[in-house]
Amino acid sequence: MGEPDANWPQARTPLRDRYSDSGVSIDSATDAVERYREIAATWRHPSQLEGIGAFAGAFRLPGDNRRALVASTDGVGTKTLIAAALRRYRTVGADLVNHCVNDILVLNATPLFFLDYLAVGKLDPAIAAEIVSGIHDACRAHETALLGGETAEMPGLYRPDHFDLAGTIVGIVDVDAIPDPERVRPGDAIVGLPARGLHTNGYSLARATIPEEDWARYGDALLAEHPSYYRAVRAIGDVADVKAMAHITGGGLSDNVPRTLPAACKAIFEQSRWEVPPFIADLVRTAGLSHDERYRTLNMGIGFTLVVSTADAVKALRAVPEAKVIGWIEMREAGEPAVVIHPVRTA
Repeated sequence: MGEPDANWPQARTPLRDRYSDSGVSIDSATDAVERYREIAATWRHPSQLEGIGAFAGAFRLPGDNRRALVASTDGVGTKTLIAAALRRYRTVGADLVNHCVNDILVLNATPLFFLDYLAVGKLDPAIAAEIVSGIHDACRAHETALLGGETAEMPGLYRPDHFDLAGTIVGIVDVDAIPDPERVRPGDAIVGLPARGLHTNGYSLARATIPEEDWARYGDALLAEHPSYYRAVRAIGDVADVKAMAHITGGGLSDNVPRTLPAACKAIFEQSRWEVPPFIADLVRTAGLSHDERYRTLNMGIGFTLVVSTADAVKALRAVPEAKVIGWIEMREAGEPAVVIHPVRTA
């Protein structure tokens, strides 16, 4: 992971939950989703395939039960505050599209079209155009139509220099091509695709840890683009039978991987099998994150995971050289955690 950066702020004393201290509670988010599930359970559309809690929702295509539309909505989060402070707007548009592409990719969907929502305190046409240019370029890279969206000017709700950015993506998939986590078995391999930085999660923690006057120094790392894994996943899918996938966003490996595993299986990861980006390693050290906190708050260098057989893992690594086998599947006994992450051992 490299030596700590001597220019970083002084390391903080470890706290019980640094992410909660920065204003974000993953436990509250989990509780909210459980409440949403209770509400949704009272009525379900007959064409709906995936319930709330998945990375995306699927809806059988009217008139063609062999295919389904897949949709997801997400935002860029408080990364927008750093973009606004540094006046670097273009990458957050690509962040938005790529995040949404990855979410529907978990269901193996091909993106069709995208809608964006930009909310500002005071509309600056040049800044708005720069943000939308980033969205447009990312849509073009995926041959995805940008149908339009909404720009809302809301003084009083946002400061004049602040903005929020969200989007909705719709894709399509053959129903038979949707990965079935129930096919996951002990002994399967977990293939990981590398992260470039924080992507679009953990920025409340980063802002609480790095003083605002230092944001420009770390601007390239803080605003590193959230990559799309579409082409890498398609390349692996061409040579391997992919049983399950996960997009590693808020909640990290600890919370995202279990969402696509059967209850009788657990994922075992070995940190020594991949590199943690130096910026993330320094953030972990400075924020004083515990072992559990770091893997539940940050992506820790892995942006996307795929479960394949051991034999297919070899094919996957040949197809995508940057991919790594980062763990494996074991039987899960009652009361055991769904994810176990072994840290790098030091002498």
